[in-house]
Amino acid sequence: MRGPIASVVICDDDQITLELLCEHLSTDRFGVVSASCVSEALRLCRESDPDLLLLGLSLSDASGVEILRTIRDDQEIDPCLAVILLAGRRGDSGCVQALDCGADDYLVKPFSLTELRARIGAVLRRRSLPAESPQRIGDLVIDTAHRRVTVAGRQVPLCRRQFSLLRVLASDPARVFTKEELIGAVWGRRGPSKSRTLDSHASRLRRELDPECARFVFNCWGVGYRLIDRQEA
Repeated sequence: MRGPIASVVICDDDQITLELLCEHLSTDRFGVVSASCVSEALRLCRESDPDLLLLGLSLSDASGVEILRTIRDDQEIDPCLAVILLAGRRGDSGCVQALDCGADDYLVKPFSLTELRARIGAVLRRRSLPAESPQRIGDLVIDTAHRRVTVAGRQVPLCRRQFSLLRVLASDPARVFTKEELIGAVWGRRGPSKSRTLDSHASRLRRELDPECARFVFNCWGVGYRLIDRQEA
């Protein structure tokens, strides 16, 4: 007998929807486990290492956006976990927020099971593309596939935003990225911002990478940041 196509956690507080999705996806040879509350969904994502999470956007104990932020910042949950949101109505602004926070796709209820299967298949195919090879910049190594960063062999734990910021800066290490570019790439916001959020994350990232010598994440006053000093490029 062939094994399951992929493992799926389904979290929705509508019991009818939950049972229907479990039944049909199990019939389609997915390995399915269900959760009717946030804490159970997070526990399953940590312990069962699923390929995909189907997540209700509006749950009684938390919004899907809040849960998604928790998932993307949780060191015990696979950063490559695919997430599809299930929205209750069209035009829900939470869908846009969820995509900015790392959701892969969303569906609006009521949806057809045929469309759901197609969306799941598309997301899983994208997630299964060959992983990037680890990037080495001096003694800094960024392993995107495993969301792992080391400096001279020392593992550096980073939150999701710090890791995203590092990836953008590392895409062209000696280039100065403007604050607007970084805010757009990491936070999904466009245009100038008076918030100090970027500066705070950049400062913490600098300390995490090299607390003694501060060899990474240079502040180019009035413009933005670059990862390494030009002399090291």
